[in-house]
Amino acid sequence: MTNETRVQSALNAAHESQPLINAFTSIDDQARQGSTSGPLAGVPIGLKDLIDQRGHVTTCGSAFYRKKAETSATAVDRLEEAGAVIIGRTGLHEFAFGFSSENPHWGPVRNPWDLSTSTGGSSGGSGAAVAAGVVPIAIGTDTGGSVRVPAALCGTFGLKVTRGRIPLDGVFPLVPSIDTLGPLADSMTNIELSYRAMSGDVEPAPSPGRLRLGIPQPWYDGSPTNDDIAATFDSAVEALKGLGHEIHAVTMPDVFPGIQLWNAIAGEVRDVHREYKQQGKPYGADVEKRISDADDVTDQDRSLALEWQQMIRTRFADAFATVDYLITPTVPVRRKVIGEDLIGDRHYRSVLSYFSAVVNHSLHPALAVPLAGSGTPPASLQIIGGVGSEPAMIGLGKELESGNLARFTKAPTEFT
Repeated sequence: MTNETRVQSALNAAHESQPLINAFTSIDDQARQGSTSGPLAGVPIGLKDLIDQRGHVTTCGSAFYRKKAETSATAVDRLEEAGAVIIGRTGLHEFAFGFSSENPHWGPVRNPWDLSTSTGGSSGGSGAAVAAGVVPIAIGTDTGGSVRVPAALCGTFGLKVTRGRIPLDGVFPLVPSIDTLGPLADSMTNIELSYRAMSGDVEPAPSPGRLRLGIPQPWYDGSPTNDDIAATFDSAVEALKGLGHEIHAVTMPDVFPGIQLWNAIAGEVRDVHREYKQQGKPYGADVEKRISDADDVTDQDRSLALEWQQMIRTRFADAFATVDYLITPTVPVRRKVIGEDLIGDRHYRSVLSYFSAVVNHSLHPALAVPLAGSGTPPASLQIIGGVGSEPAMIGLGKELESGNLARFTKAPTEFT
């Protein structure tokens, strides 16, 4: 298949799938091949619609924000220099501020595994586009799990990078101090190629060798993990042992999500949206409430939360002095029904972000991998690494994929 044919095939699939899964806010029928010799030459890519792309309108999934970008984000320039072809802008939770991608202005992004369920968020359109086989790679952002949660619920690979590893210029902020940019993809090879293109990281991905892997406690045992996800996680642990890796419980006192997650970021959220709020711009109900709630967080609340944040970073540093990686489920459940705010007796945000949000505050990278043969959609394993450990983490992900522990399976939804 020629590069031109590959791009046209992706455009056709984007249009055919759009009425059902609503993965895109816009599809670029004029998308054309860039570099013909780069590592991503001819690879069609979806781009989350809060990342600037020259000549295209950034909407942030909102009712009012419309910016025709005069320049592209550095990450976009680098992708195109590597030969990638951006075929469309993917849907998201409004202003990336949520975990469902049930957008009141653009409609919900639907999970191609089950159209009644959410893709997660906030990079839901990116997850859906990869899961449906429209594109092999889509770019998202991750501030509390917004790459990993859609990767998990849609059955794709997803990489949250170390804070600052990929430039954030040209990306509309949510929480500037912990925002990250990263890929969702149908293979570890495509995770690696897109990560390297955007980051400029040329460090080789080493063979993992024998690793010490830690299960963080009481973070894991106190989680709202469903029995089927827990059983799958246990099976993955045994498979990792079978590959020669050691598994240890790692005590990380006070590492679990709570109100401090919100108190630490509320001031930054308020600052980002202050001008629009003062102008009376229209937000969807859930995002409106969360931005308004930021006003209730006091300076003392924030000060205590920043102390908590430093404690989290210390706990992670201590853990990586004894193990090579931490492992958890990526999300505690397999699906979230569109239109329902509760999963069990808890709000869906606190469930879907349980294993992901703390990692953003630690500033560490994490990889979500779909576990082969673990159901529909597959359960997902989160691998958390030390700061700057992306190449080594990619090497581990490749080992799991080649050993058939991790595998992408295209969702079976038919569009024609």
